[in-house]
Amino acid sequence: MYSKEQTIQWQKATQEFLKRDDTVLQSVQETETLRQILRFHEYRYYILDDPLIADTQYDRLYKLLERTEKAYPEHITQDSPTQRVGKNITGNFVTVQHLVPMLSLDNSYSSDDLKDFDRKAKQATGLQQITYCVEPKFDGGSISLIYENDFLARGATRGNGIEGDDITSNIKQIRTVPLSAAFSKYGIQQIEIRGEVLINKNNFKKYNEELIEKGLVPLANPRNAASSTLRIKDAAELRRRNLEAFVYHISYYSLLPGSETPVALKTHEGALKLLWDMGFRSPQKEKMIFNQIENVIAYCNEFEEKRDNLPYEIDGMVIKVNDIALQEELGMTSHHPRWAIAFKFKARQATSKLLNVEFQVGRTGSITPVAKIEPVYIGGVTVSSISLFNEDIIKEKDLKIGDAVLVERAGDVIPYIVKSLAELRTGDEREIVFPEKCPVCHNELFKEDGEAVWRCVNIECPAQVVERMIHFASKDAMDIRGFGEANVRKFYEQGWLADIPGIYKLDFNKIALLEGFGKKSIDNLRQAIEQSKQQPLHRLIFGLGIRHVGETTAKALAQKINHLFELKGFTEEQLQTLDDIGPIVAGSIYHFFHNESNIQMLEELEELGVQMQNPNSSTTAGGSLLGQTFLFTGTLPTLKRSDAEAMAEARGGKILSGVSAKLNYLVVGEEAGSKLEKAKKLGTVKIISEEEFLKLINS
Repeated sequence: MYSKEQTIQWQKATQEFLKRDDTVLQSVQETETLRQILRFHEYRYYILDDPLIADTQYDRLYKLLERTEKAYPEHITQDSPTQRVGKNITGNFVTVQHLVPMLSLDNSYSSDDLKDFDRKAKQATGLQQITYCVEPKFDGGSISLIYENDFLARGATRGNGIEGDDITSNIKQIRTVPLSAAFSKYGIQQIEIRGEVLINKNNFKKYNEELIEKGLVPLANPRNAASSTLRIKDAAELRRRNLEAFVYHISYYSLLPGSETPVALKTHEGALKLLWDMGFRSPQKEKMIFNQIENVIAYCNEFEEKRDNLPYEIDGMVIKVNDIALQEELGMTSHHPRWAIAFKFKARQATSKLLNVEFQVGRTGSITPVAKIEPVYIGGVTVSSISLFNEDIIKEKDLKIGDAVLVERAGDVIPYIVKSLAELRTGDEREIVFPEKCPVCHNELFKEDGEAVWRCVNIECPAQVVERMIHFASKDAMDIRGFGEANVRKFYEQGWLADIPGIYKLDFNKIALLEGFGKKSIDNLRQAIEQSKQQPLHRLIFGLGIRHVGETTAKALAQKINHLFELKGFTEEQLQTLDDIGPIVAGSIYHFFHNESNIQMLEELEELGVQMQNPNSSTTAGGSLLGQTFLFTGTLPTLKRSDAEAMAEARGGKILSGVSAKLNYLVVGEEAGSKLEKAKKLGTVKIISEEEFLKLINS
């Protein structure tokens, strides 16, 4: 970012300012020069990890700027180093939509998987050779950054991939995230950047040592610590954790009038270099370019060997097609891009002892055996509880209480028991006896034909009642902030909460008598519960906890109705005509909406003000584009691509990820690229402009 000449220039200016004894600076020009000096030293310290002055000298310069801006507040700029330090955040984080969805990556665990990825990419593009960019898969909390007119406009968490929490105030306190960057030099007006927030291993160790000294519980691992810190409301605590950010992808950009796409953005390698030159910490040093998949595999294996020597946690490598035009041609599924894949490192393993098995009751009555083992440290996490899923797993793995067991963390995340070490048995081991009755309500357990899970079929079982309420209030359902598992259980035990409608009838005067519930926390909880009444219909459907109905199915159902009670009129056959709904899911939905107790609960929720209508359903919009498929390419003159896609979907249209024989309309803007050429070759796709698209949806 800084040339040798510039480095000498700023270092000389630093020494000049350190000699001055001014209480405050008088001129705007001098104040701006001081800001540039501080930015230079932040870059040397946080990005290059190669400071040129002592911390005390930096502090002297920073204090001078603080005094000057306090004396002349009209001279403060939004990207001044002093504007990073925020006050504590009040209220809840606002949910914001990403300009482009943050998709997950498809995972691979072997060289054969990578060879298969390479084969499919070549087959799809017709090329004999593809250039790949390989970089570390950082293990932290995912973020999205938006810069507009060179200034940081917004920072957000990944959330559900479509929308996340606005954490701009917290992001500004991460020193490796510039408050401004000269994107306009490349003709860029707005840009969305993806990255990962981390705590390096040394800072994590120091922070945990401080917690232990204070008698507090240390944090489990750097990844969870980084991810949870993103939403901390205590600004001082956030700064103590010393977050860092790596950026690794440009997901969207729009150009200034009359500008052309920068050459750097023709390749992923070029994009990383551009970000580095703009002052971001991108994997510029760690990334490598290869033309052969065998070289990619060798580099991944090499990096796995040295992962423990890195200053930060990684759990694999990411392989990306380097050519951006080829990325667009390969497209993506609803879950992951076809032009990238994650090579996950081998899972960490350790041995432990199986001490006991507890049986937990889920919201649908499922009985889950949970192994309690001697705590063991695996890949940065201490593991003491492991789900055994069902009775068949216990039998299949021949597990006994007292067994020595081999434990692994799949993908460095989910722990599971690989096997028992039967050869080490002493004869003191005991059989694991699966209960015949519910461990909570003591009703007989039942297992359906073809299923491996035993269930408690008593819908009044206290464990199920509580779990259903926890699910209803969860982030992906009705998202009632401040009403997590602990509070649901506490209010249930107090006798103040017995069912889902009871959430909207809580007596806040009683809650105020509990320790830890002040006026502010009660007001926040009351507001969160009230706001949840206006959640989109698909969130309510998911929150009801209908068996087999996940978020995707809930959205498919919501799009087909104007009011929730319309689902009472659907037959199982009609439900199966909807996307991704088979006989089992259809039967589950049908039985839920033909259960009188469930209908009474929904009627009560509607009386309490919970939104049951869907103004955005395809039927409400008339379904004028029902059955028609769309794809958008290039920069549209007036619409964001996400907005255009939403307009098509609201009228029953379906968005495809690539050009194929199934595509009806390709809507093209400037810099349309390879998708336009492929559509022309097919000859069956109708190619239209944004203006023609708007006429189509309004016709």
